[in-house]
Amino acid sequence: MKKCLIVDDSRDDRQIAFVFLKGLGFEVLEATNSDAALSMCRLAMPDCILIDHKPPQLDGLDFLTRLQRIRGGDHPTVFFCSGSADAETMGAAIWRGAAECLIKPFDADLLRFKLKQAGLIAGHVPVAA
Repeated sequence: MKKCLIVDDSRDDRQIAFVFLKGLGFEVLEATNSDAALSMCRLAMPDCILIDHKPPQLDGLDFLTRLQRIRGGDHPTVFFCSGSADAETMGAAIWRGAAECLIKPFDADLLRFKLKQAGLIAGHVPVAA
């Protein structure tokens, strides 16, 4: 079973993602801040991470940098989630190792598509013509 870590200080956002990911067969872990998330990653690296742009303690960009320093930190597919479409921040997230940037609130179909595209769940990914 694939593991996904949700890092967000918003209980509502974590709950929505938790229910959705559980329904797709993921083992779901939760952290309310980036320090707790990094500690969890040191113990057992998840297959994917959904991280909010601004969780408490370290922001999402600093989290990405520190994640890369942990053994296996280049393994998880990281989805960087933000409430704004700031191109500079999104570009920095990709440069620091995020696989995708998602604007919150994102819909379940988009996340499902991105998870399929990343090979984290089975299913056909349509190819653009």
